[in-house]
Amino acid sequence: MRDEYDVIVVGAGPGGSIAARTAAEGCDVLLIEKRQEIGAPVRCAEGAPRDQLLKVSRYIEPDKKWIASEINGIRLNAPDGTMFEITQEMVEQLTGTEGPFGYTLDRKIFDRQLAKDAARAGAHVMVRTRATGLIIEDSHVKGVKLNRLGEDFEVRSKVVIGADGVESQVGRWGGINTTLKLKDIGSCTQYYLENIDVAENVFDFYIGSEIPGGYAWIFPKGRRAANVGLGVLGSKLSAKRPIDYLNEFVAKKCPGGQPVELVMGGTPLSDALKTFVSNGLMLVGDAARHTEPITGSGIPSAIRDGTIAGEVAQKAVHQNDSSVRVLRDYETRWRNSFGRIHWGMYKMKEFIMKLSDDELNRISRVFQGIMPEEASIRGVTMRLLKKDPKLLLTIRHLLF
Repeated sequence: MRDEYDVIVVGAGPGGSIAARTAAEGCDVLLIEKRQEIGAPVRCAEGAPRDQLLKVSRYIEPDKKWIASEINGIRLNAPDGTMFEITQEMVEQLTGTEGPFGYTLDRKIFDRQLAKDAARAGAHVMVRTRATGLIIEDSHVKGVKLNRLGEDFEVRSKVVIGADGVESQVGRWGGINTTLKLKDIGSCTQYYLENIDVAENVFDFYIGSEIPGGYAWIFPKGRRAANVGLGVLGSKLSAKRPIDYLNEFVAKKCPGGQPVELVMGGTPLSDALKTFVSNGLMLVGDAARHTEPITGSGIPSAIRDGTIAGEVAQKAVHQNDSSVRVLRDYETRWRNSFGRIHWGMYKMKEFIMKLSDDELNRISRVFQGIMPEEASIRGVTMRLLKKDPKLLLTIRHLLF
């Protein structure tokens, strides 16, 4: 164990491992993980769109070892039971890419593989190692205070990358305001169920006021098994807990299902932080509030962040300058490539949360049976004009 590295990455989730691997191509890197086992416990629905997953990093190639199910479509289930499906053909029509729409991952294997890849690239990986603070000198982050198996010690570095999730203490220690409003936090809970009847190649989403300010999901994980969960906005929480909503949903949709695993956690559903860099410090993924605000999907954004942050960390080390002036290149690249899209998705999430059950039912009825050739702004608009022109006025913000 050394007392100095070029780069220290806190958190060995997908964003942290990709950041460590990228930085390790030209720097000495330490990757730490507070848990004793990378990838466990899983705090994720494990769904990932294929095109986003492959597009955001040069390192990711589909591997059967960490794919639990290939997904060919999405079904949106309205409060009255009306369902419409976004098929693989529609996605191919919109994106121009072929192949599965997405995957249900096995995060325990996926995360561990990314950490192994970081180690093979030269990063030093340490588990059961908790960050307890930052070394800050003259308003500049100079390293991390650590505790491993009860022993406190310090490791200095030129750059620290915080990939420590929604709770991100690293960001707060570094003087970055990571506060979230209750309306921008999803409180989630999920069972891994066996012995259920489930469509093996479809993501199912359930929306409506029975799940206040959120949605429920069924993501298949092979034959007669699935992740079944839901998220409730923090501003909608009451005496009824998310686990209570989930138990009711499971009893209704998955009778006889046997819970093998229960996970709980929070996810940011907000716009990005005003800034996610400071002198010697960058935040990635959930820590930077880059989770997709509508669905809460965080894997592609974390991998994208980790790639960019790792590249910028290399540059800072080679220039011997880890000031915010240099590290802001990460923030600039993120905002130029994804910032406006993220902001638009956040505003869309805010709008969707205001839709009534009646409006959600009407939307589902309009799009039930939609054909792949209608998968365009023009096709959707014409369908609305034909079937429910008043609804077009309500949801025009989603289209234009």
